[in-house]
Amino acid sequence: MRIAVVSDIHGNLPALLAVVADFTRRGVDQVVNLGDSLSGPLLPKETAQYLMAQQDWVHLAGNHERQVLHLHANSGASDAYAHSQLSSVELEWMASLPFVRPLNHDVLLCHGTPTSDITYLLQTADKAATPAEIATRLGPVSASLVLCGHTHVPRSVRSGGTLIVNPGSVGHPAFADTHPRHPHVIETGSPDARYAIVEKRNGGWVANLISVPYAYQEMAELARLRNRPDWVCALLTGYMA
Repeated sequence: MRIAVVSDIHGNLPALLAVVADFTRRGVDQVVNLGDSLSGPLLPKETAQYLMAQQDWVHLAGNHERQVLHLHANSGASDAYAHSQLSSVELEWMASLPFVRPLNHDVLLCHGTPTSDITYLLQTADKAATPAEIATRLGPVSASLVLCGHTHVPRSVRSGGTLIVNPGSVGHPAFADTHPRHPHVIETGSPDARYAIVEKRNGGWVANLISVPYAYQEMAELARLRNRPDWVCALLTGYMA
């Protein structure tokens, strides 16, 4: 079984299409999308419509799906813009998605951790999480493979008998945040779109973390037109400055 894993698209449809073309060429049996699909200054409605048409994919919600659905006075510009572009049809689709679910008896899908859509599983702010932190956040999971997103950092880690794979971000290669404890910056150092392919081989799971080039300059220009210089820099370079 070969599974293509995408996450954190953030409305970057050209990056997603490049990833889809790549895993279609390689051949996969299943596609899972781990959430944070639309929030950002790019193409939230077009991305939503594309994803909704992929009825054979398994889709999760991320924290940004929740935040887009439930705007408040302190909502960020990315969530507010996405909400303004979506109709009731796309919003209802978002509201129907879980943030965690089993794919089968052997594979668990989550956006953040198995119990939270906002907690990093394999990172602690901008640093790699310790084995103890990962084990605590993972909890009593029996699956031999856990697929998670949220951090935008591609990583593959074994915790006990479980392989944990984060494919990185399809469409947003760098960002600044204040959660969970202090301000930090995540930078992948490349504008490429990221995803993963996992497959079961000789009784164990094997992960391939993949970086795909695409026409990121067009999305950077769109971010500039939306008055988002932070996104412009991230999309062009994979860094925040």
